Amino acid sequence: MAFIVENSNTISFAEFTDVTSRDQRLFDNNESLTLDFVEDALERTTSRLLENIKATEWWQRSYGTHNGSVNRLDIPPPDADKILGRHSDFTDLCVYRALADYILPAVADFGDPENAERQKMGYYENRATQLFLELVNSGDWYDFDDDGTVQTDEKSRGYMSLKRVR
Repeated sequence: MAFIVENSNTISFAEFTDVTSRDQRLFDNNESLTLDFVEDALERTTSRLLENIKATEWWQRSYGTHNGSVNRLDIPPPDADKILGRHSDFTDLCVYRALADYILPAVADFGDPENAERQKMGYYENRATQLFLELVNSGDWYDFDDDGTVQTDEKSRGYMSLKRVR
């Protein structure tokens, strides 16, 4: 479990082996799931996760607290290189979301509602949602002042919950 870093920039929270260790049978049965395909999915997932964090009330509030009054439209997504805590959780989150959004849909049989890959997509989506909420609610992993540690004044709990829409 390691972030993929190129030229001192984190480009992915997970790598190919993180995905294969989660579900090796998926790769044994689907030759189209290559290293390039999976790592591209992980990079896209990492970008989407950072944008999802940016959209949270927690990020808007925390960024404003540490950077002064800022127009909400000017607030950037988190810098992946400043995520210092809970790396294994970010790796798991990236793997779950990539499996649900990119990898499993590439091999799923959408004509069969009982298809195993479709069932797994729902499972991984639920796991990703729960872990995303846990990370935002904990708010203890981001180094706002870029000094190499997450200090007490940089930790702020978020308050997110799932909203049911009927």
